[in-house]
Amino acid sequence: MRRTVVNRVLLGVVGAVLLGVGVLVLAGGLDLYRRLGVHPPYWWPLTSPDQPVVGARSRGQWVASAWWWPTVIGGLTVLVAGMVWWLVAQLRRTELSSIEVPTPGAGGLRLRVGARALEEALENRTVVLPQVERAAVRLVRAPRHPRLRGAVRLRPGGDPAALVEHFEDGPRADACGSLRLAALPADLRIRVLQAAPAEPRHGWGRRGRRGRSQSRVE
Repeated sequence: MRRTVVNRVLLGVVGAVLLGVGVLVLAGGLDLYRRLGVHPPYWWPLTSPDQPVVGARSRGQWVASAWWWPTVIGGLTVLVAGMVWWLVAQLRRTELSSIEVPTPGAGGLRLRVGARALEEALENRTVVLPQVERAAVRLVRAPRHPRLRGAVRLRPGGDPAALVEHFEDGPRADACGSLRLAALPADLRIRVLQAAPAEPRHGWGRRGRRGRSQSRVE
């Protein structure tokens, strides 16, 4: 799953929760429960404009407990640490939006190719290789050169070693030539589907398992 999808799902869930809580608090502050004749749950703290979110009795009861302050401080620390981690993860983005193609002899001309277009081209070139059922390719940042990360699923009986050879001589070599790159390292995660076992006489069958292998092409 791409990072953008995870971010959207996470932000959507957090936004929905905050929106729901905000609407309930706003309804209590505007005295909408009484005006609309709605009876909120007995445990809901804010039901009228004059009612505090946490009553004086509750505040005294929790503060007097020995576990209150360690729990509050620990919870807030974990929350802040999680938010900082998420922010740093966004700043250290690994995916590329585009890649620059060298243009020797054309002074002042800068040519860039969209990363998604290159990924789709590599996926289309990979999926037509022998015994390949499905392929997904991503272009990520690396210290010296862009790097490919691919996930390939082979049909039952597929040969991972042969796939690596075909990938290196085909899609990877074509990408290096088209982009005029001296090197384009690649990490491949290969799954080989196993043939389903023979169906028993009673009519019950089970799906075959998937074998995994990883390969790195430098």
